[in-house]
Amino acid sequence: MNPIKTLKTVGFLEGWSFLILLLIAMPLKYFFDQPMAVSIVGALHGLLFVLYILAILYVWNVKKWPFMRAFLAMLSSVIPFGPFIFDSKFLKE
Repeated sequence: MNPIKTLKTVGFLEGWSFLILLLIAMPLKYFFDQPMAVSIVGALHGLLFVLYILAILYVWNVKKWPFMRAFLAMLSSVIPFGPFIFDSKFLKE
């Protein structure tokens, strides 16, 4: 299993789940009184977030990344569009 490809895949899924949570589920909860959307998407996003952090740690260990690159990868996970930007800047193959 290619660690970079795994990180890219999990990052893509985590990035989209974060955007769906922020742009679809949260407005449904607060503007249309539909809290179930946040419950479902929030749980999925939480799982993908943990998998993304684990994938970063895996790549850091296997590829011997510098600490700052791993830190930036983790920081990107809490910024909307962050995983996509990190991917385009640091995960070119």
